[in-house]
Amino acid sequence: MYTRWARPYDLAVKLLPVWRHWLSAALPHIRGPRVLEVSFGTGWLLTRCANNFDTCGVDLNARMVAVARHNLRRAGVTAQLRQANVEALPFADGQFDTVVNTMSFSGYPDAQRAMTQMHRVLRHQGRLVLIDVGYPDDGHRLGRTVAGLWKRAGDVIRDMPAIFDSFGFDVHHEQLGGFGSVHLYVATKQRPAGLET
Repeated sequence: MYTRWARPYDLAVKLLPVWRHWLSAALPHIRGPRVLEVSFGTGWLLTRCANNFDTCGVDLNARMVAVARHNLRRAGVTAQLRQANVEALPFADGQFDTVVNTMSFSGYPDAQRAMTQMHRVLRHQGRLVLIDVGYPDDGHRLGRTVAGLWKRAGDVIRDMPAIFDSFGFDVHHEQLGGFGSVHLYVATKQRPAGLET
């Protein structure tokens, strides 16, 4: 599906202000020097931040990687992009100051393995900046409906605070929009590398 929809997805990100607003919320929280974006899609966020850091990116879908490379070239931005699975990130332990993951985590079939890998490649006190869909904190009816639509499309709505807590992250959380259904988490790694759950 993502192979077929790579170009339309790219257009949607570029043309929909609300989508760009959600993704842009990650930018103030990224710190370097080494940054990894996991599941970067067509690379819109990379075009906004990659030249400021030593940046790598991984995405499972080869077509998304190709479109992102094209977008980075057009923007005059450089980043090391690879096709790779979040469940087996091809990087050493503690290699990154920030890991960025936007609108992807709810699509992963194995949340534990995905989080284990992102936690592993972060240095101690490094940040995981994660934006994704979830139920609104106040139970807002429209927000629950929006989250339910994502769920019907195949995403898994997870208890993110519980997941972060199980990995010992210190977390700052904000609701970005979508009637409370889009969430920003800035999670700081507290456990040293090698002590993952």
